[in-house]
Amino acid sequence: MHVTGTVTPPAPQRTPDRHTRRFGLPVATALVMGNIIGGGIFLLPASVAPFGTVSLLAFGVLTVGAIALALVFGRLAARDPRTGGPYVYAREAFGDFAGFLAAWAYWITTWVSNAALAVAAVGYLDVLIPVNGHRWTACLAALVLQWLPALSNFAGTRYVGAVQLVSTVLKFAPLLLVAVGGLFFFDADNLGPFNAGGGSAVGAVSASAAILLFSYLGVESAAVSAGEVKDPRRTVGRATVIGTAGAALVYLLGTLSVFGTVAHDRLVGSTAPFSDAVDAMFGGSWGGWAVALAALVSMTGCLNGWTLLSAQTPYAAARDGLFPAAFARRRRGVPTVGVGVTVVLASLLTVVNYASGSGQVFEVLVLVTTFTATVPYLLATAAQLFHLVSGRRDRVNGARLVRDTVVASVAAAFSLWLVAGAGYAAVYQGVLFLFAGVLVYAVMAGRRGRARSSAGGEPPFAVERSGV
Repeated sequence: MHVTGTVTPPAPQRTPDRHTRRFGLPVATALVMGNIIGGGIFLLPASVAPFGTVSLLAFGVLTVGAIALALVFGRLAARDPRTGGPYVYAREAFGDFAGFLAAWAYWITTWVSNAALAVAAVGYLDVLIPVNGHRWTACLAALVLQWLPALSNFAGTRYVGAVQLVSTVLKFAPLLLVAVGGLFFFDADNLGPFNAGGGSAVGAVSASAAILLFSYLGVESAAVSAGEVKDPRRTVGRATVIGTAGAALVYLLGTLSVFGTVAHDRLVGSTAPFSDAVDAMFGGSWGGWAVALAALVSMTGCLNGWTLLSAQTPYAAARDGLFPAAFARRRRGVPTVGVGVTVVLASLLTVVNYASGSGQVFEVLVLVTTFTATVPYLLATAAQLFHLVSGRRDRVNGARLVRDTVVASVAAAFSLWLVAGAGYAAVYQGVLFLFAGVLVYAVMAGRRGRARSSAGGEPPFAVERSGV
């Protein structure tokens, strides 16, 4: 059984490879921002408009929680800068089982979310190229949107970083155009009532926050890929905070600008709020095409980053014998087996979605991810609190003890809020998926025990495979 404080053998030395490149601060920040901001931002203003401008307060409250979580990940990465993020932190603090649950929950979240992103992206692609006329044409488009980012991952971390940086810049250009440019066309008469629902302001903030909660998923991106980051003890924390703050700024300014350029009555029923804002700012009807292109770039970049993350956590768990050893194989800096398994599972889910026609299986699985995504967050913040109260001087910065405790407590509250925001159905379905993981853990733990007995000690770690 894993014991807290056990020294982990260093990772094998990597052979220099022109396809492999460690991420600097710009790429690590782009990974965080790109993974937080997918396609949901293009509908957010209309989603919260029924609550009124009080929803902007919900944005503020959530941003505080997300920044606290980002700071916690930065502190944890500075303490243990290995690939795997929440998995590494949970296992180091609480042992193998907690680490496995973090890895299992995060892995499920990534491949189901990738399928959901690809299917949603087809809706934007249809504005540019009609593909929704036949469901199998739409299915093929969704599969292409999944496999293109996977191919960039197979090409190596150098290309993953380049795609992530370029797509983040391309997605932020139109978003910033609306977010900042919209302020020059701002009309306070468009805002509508402060509390449109008519109930208590606190209730309105909570209700709108429930819709916005999952807009910040992805804050852990740099921590999960810490092993691929230059100077991770310093860079991961900075990238996580800068990326989260940047995403929050775009969210807040973008929503405020749409509120001020599109009349409230129209915004409540809008299916393309950013398109309506562009049309209101510059006239014409080209806003829909421009925003659809921006959304497609945004979601493709998001798929690129999430595909990498989907393989990183299983890779870390496989090195510790908690996932099948095949997941620990790397090539060109990327866990290729993890990427391949993830894209195949996401593709199968996509085909099932279109084959069923109803989308019920797909909807259930997407609902599950709203809960499974929060499990690693809660375990990571619990690990930070564990270290802070353990009294171990080698694990805690005494000068920052009070500040770190306050930040960790806020992050823990934010994580619990995410669980509550998932809803009863999501928690119910998600727990079933976690229990299925318990059976997988039993098999893997049994195999480790047998290997330990035959070897007379701890089983050897899976060997990393580098090279072209």
